[in-house]
Amino acid sequence: MSRSAHPAGPRHADVLPEGHYTAPPADLNHLDAKVWSRTVRRGDDGVVTVGGLRVTDLAEEFGTPAYVLDEVDFRARCRAWSDAFGADADVFYAGKAFLSRAVVRWLTEEGLNLDVCSGGELATALSAGMPAERIAFHGNNKTPDEIRRAVEAGVGRIVLDSFQEIARVAHVARSLDRRQRVQIRVTVGVEAHTHEFIATAHEDQKFGIALAGGQAAEAVRRVLGLDSLELVGIHSHIGSQIFDMAGFEVAARRVVSLLAAVRDEHGVELPEIDLGGGLGIAYTPDDDPREPHEIAKALGEIVTRECEAAGLATPRISVEPGRAIVGPTAFTLYEVGTVKELEGLRTYVSVDGGMSDNIRTALYDAEYSVSLVSRASDAAPVLCRVVGKHCESGDIVVKDAFLPADLAPGDLIAVPATGAYCRSMASNYNHALRPPVVAVSDGAARVVVRRETEEDLLRLDVG
Repeated sequence: MSRSAHPAGPRHADVLPEGHYTAPPADLNHLDAKVWSRTVRRGDDGVVTVGGLRVTDLAEEFGTPAYVLDEVDFRARCRAWSDAFGADADVFYAGKAFLSRAVVRWLTEEGLNLDVCSGGELATALSAGMPAERIAFHGNNKTPDEIRRAVEAGVGRIVLDSFQEIARVAHVARSLDRRQRVQIRVTVGVEAHTHEFIATAHEDQKFGIALAGGQAAEAVRRVLGLDSLELVGIHSHIGSQIFDMAGFEVAARRVVSLLAAVRDEHGVELPEIDLGGGLGIAYTPDDDPREPHEIAKALGEIVTRECEAAGLATPRISVEPGRAIVGPTAFTLYEVGTVKELEGLRTYVSVDGGMSDNIRTALYDAEYSVSLVSRASDAAPVLCRVVGKHCESGDIVVKDAFLPADLAPGDLIAVPATGAYCRSMASNYNHALRPPVVAVSDGAARVVVRRETEEDLLRLDVG
């Protein structure tokens, strides 16, 4: 299909009740800095560059689809979080967002700590040289083997998620003649304004030990009664992709109330409080995330105020940004394969990836932006749905977005803000091969996670 053959003229989303747009953007060639990593530019020839490299060259060398990770941006965001919270607080990068050995090395060099939630993440962290004492181990159902590996390695903290886990960790630590530092994860009954699958502090869900009914207080009693465990603090996490600080204020107030109750009952002031992560990023220009220094100031003021009111010394604060660091630093590069117009509805743009490399749209109804990146275009905007190549009608990458009417097979488009969770949650659905992660920095590109091959798939199939 030639570019000239594609019908021109906008299709406005106001004819689609489920659409997110009411009018096309003023300039389809504009790249909004809120959703793209900081070294992304559109060159004079219309081709987008990242780290000084043209996306057309990246596609030729590494193929598509590919996750393109801006190392300069990643490191800068690490420093921004570290500087914002300073020496009197701890920043733990949440490895579940995206983890690789290269990322572990960057974190180590930039002075951040690391939060892991599985044996595989722990193995990746240790193999890349992250000091064990800078690792926190999360998870609602850690296996005895995972616990043993964590205690043997000397991780800085294990976050206890249940009464059974208190006993498990205590038993393992005792058998190894260790005293393991732990925190207790509590659910504080806060309803975060986010998708129900990523809201984690209301009581009807799998994580943590509830404040309600005195369960968290009982967990504290049990831990303090075990010689093989050292209780260093309370952990709270209210959800993900959150922009409103009000939920953190309520959570902090309730956690500090628990700290005061611990002091009153046991004569112990716990030295740490972890408020988790979950701060949102901009997936579309309409999103308005807070900067790290704003978050640090707000959280510091909340905790200090609540502790002063309770007559407590202010504990050391920890936070766990994952998405907020890696999310904006990467985009997914696709090649357009099919452009199909549905008269009066929208145009479907099929790419060479899909839900196997980005399940978030199907899973969470997540919203993304998308741009033509292999050239500029002055064509009229057309309402499009970017879809994948999988055998599912729900295989949607970008639900509603405007792209130029002359978009054609062979063009490259990119979806920004895909650094978090996309590679971590990628699958082999339809026996798709998971894309590589290509890190770019100062005019150089290198693969940090290679593309899967058919040999990789067949190697696991022993039947």
